[in-house]
Amino acid sequence: MKTLKILVGLALIIAVSAFAIDKVGVHNTNVDGYGIGDVANDFELKNVDGAMVSLADYKDAKGYIVIFTCNHCPYSVAYEDRINALDNMFKTKGYPVIAINPNNPKLYPEDSFDNMKVRAKEKGFTFPYIFDDGQKIYPQYGAKKTPHVYVLEKTKTGNVVRYIGAIDNNYKDAAAANEKYVEDAVNALLEGNKVPLEVTKAIGCSIKA
Repeated sequence: MKTLKILVGLALIIAVSAFAIDKVGVHNTNVDGYGIGDVANDFELKNVDGAMVSLADYKDAKGYIVIFTCNHCPYSVAYEDRINALDNMFKTKGYPVIAINPNNPKLYPEDSFDNMKVRAKEKGFTFPYIFDDGQKIYPQYGAKKTPHVYVLEKTKTGNVVRYIGAIDNNYKDAAAANEKYVEDAVNALLEGNKVPLEVTKAIGCSIKA
């Protein structure tokens, strides 16, 4: 009986320790996706122009602004012009936008690949708009909403997650947004500084899988 109590106690200590490490985000490997400091896997997904896109294609990139977004969600629609602006602002500085539609078109036909092509043309997207066919990539990242942003920094050890969350603090009105989380994060990285706010709450529609 005494031996059993000792074993139970040891099991609890191990479980608590593992939870603590996970919460700190040290090489987070939990099922909820990446944490700050984790190395993100590359992917190869089809763009609206028919070409396959991966992060490795961007040889001169310093990092990436990966945004999970879609056609039908009003939050995503509200941010389309701002996503274009982020790409125009940072692509030439080494941080291009890569937009990924994670939704299952069987549930939301508006988010089909054909409709993605139409939307990209209508809005004049300057960035790749790629389809997460089979919904395999967004769970790796842990994306929950559209839009949901992951800023990655290219390093010798891989593409390290430096920011996760929302684009800014006002989806309704771009002019009223006074906290520009993604912009601040990328500017900090370009200056060689730590991202001032690493995680924010993504506001948007739930991903339809």
